[in-house]
Amino acid sequence: MTREPPGCRRVNSLMLYTLRSITSHRSLYPERCATSSQDVFHAFHPDLNFVRKFLKPLLIGELAPEEPSQDRGKNSQITEDFRVLRKTAKDMNLFKANHMFFLLNLAHIIALESIAWFTIFYFGNGWIPTLITAFVLATSQAQAGWLQHDYGHLSVYGKSTWNHIVHKFVIGHLKGASANWWNHRHFQHHAKPNIFQKDPDVNMLHVFVLGEWQPIEYGKKKLKYLPYNHQHEYFFLIGPPLLIPMYFQYQIIMTMILRKDWVDLAWAISYYTRFFFTYIPFYGILGTLLFLTFVRFLESHWFVWVTQMNHIVMEIDQEPYRDWFSSQLLATCNVEQSLFNDWFSGHLNFQIEHHLFPTMPRHNLHKVAPLVKSLCAKHGIEYQEKPLLRALLDIIRSLKKSGELWLDAYLHK
Repeated sequence: MTREPPGCRRVNSLMLYTLRSITSHRSLYPERCATSSQDVFHAFHPDLNFVRKFLKPLLIGELAPEEPSQDRGKNSQITEDFRVLRKTAKDMNLFKANHMFFLLNLAHIIALESIAWFTIFYFGNGWIPTLITAFVLATSQAQAGWLQHDYGHLSVYGKSTWNHIVHKFVIGHLKGASANWWNHRHFQHHAKPNIFQKDPDVNMLHVFVLGEWQPIEYGKKKLKYLPYNHQHEYFFLIGPPLLIPMYFQYQIIMTMILRKDWVDLAWAISYYTRFFFTYIPFYGILGTLLFLTFVRFLESHWFVWVTQMNHIVMEIDQEPYRDWFSSQLLATCNVEQSLFNDWFSGHLNFQIEHHLFPTMPRHNLHKVAPLVKSLCAKHGIEYQEKPLLRALLDIIRSLKKSGELWLDAYLHK
């Protein structure tokens, strides 16, 4: 087995789409191809000179002009207009970060952790101080989750190396998770959002059926791992409560160990060491473990509702081979802007713009939104934006609709 070149591992996730769609490219070098795959490449790679040196060993051939391509049938005018839009955004300096914005975000996370400790230290470990502290820590964890997302997308510093270093600190030391695990999973989602077999975020392990195609297929095949017509009800029992404290926690630890990712494991251990050192004097070892689990439980609700309100309600299907712009608009929607919504969701209320420009600093997403809306209007593409409460309720409505499709197909097809 060929060993990876030094430094290659940290960019592999960013090149995942390139590797997956290699047969649809005329070449691995974006400047040699006029296909919409170029848009995907530029979306993930802010420093083309850095990643280009890793591409040459991966080139296994080029498609002849007469060979079929996955880019067939894509709207070339949308592709061209989107490239103009991207250039306009770049000329407006929308890909340049305000470092004070991210420094203040980090400061408010550390301040929340300090407030949590001071609450227990000053008021004792009674039920009320404990609950207050747990909610403050869950808030800190959720906000750290949005912050690590920024560094993971290389949207803060001009140099990828600094983004990687701070990313490991935030997701590792402040959250006890793995940067490499997150990169590998999250960039698959970005490359092919809401596409079965390609987006891990819609791989529900037979627990839920999503969209319209999957429930009908399950129904036709008489697959009934769970009563999916009630999934909008049991979602409250096994969705938000268990994703982070059970599924993600197990997956992260096992991934670091099985892949021998000792650097990420060391960062994660530093988080748990700090947490237990801080709270064992108040709760003991078992009490601290239960306290940590409760904090994860609270954070998990926050994370699930915010991340699913933009995706699970949209089209979820097999690979449609659309242009980059259209595929992102059909898989994502926005939530109205407000100071609270921006903070609460880590600016993921601008999910459309984030998916179109994943390396753009989140504080600039609202500036590019009018340009995106104009392009959507020009080509008759729906730009979905809704109030926060409706977005959250739509999660349940979409699960209910998919469950009903499954039951109908299960009984009658």
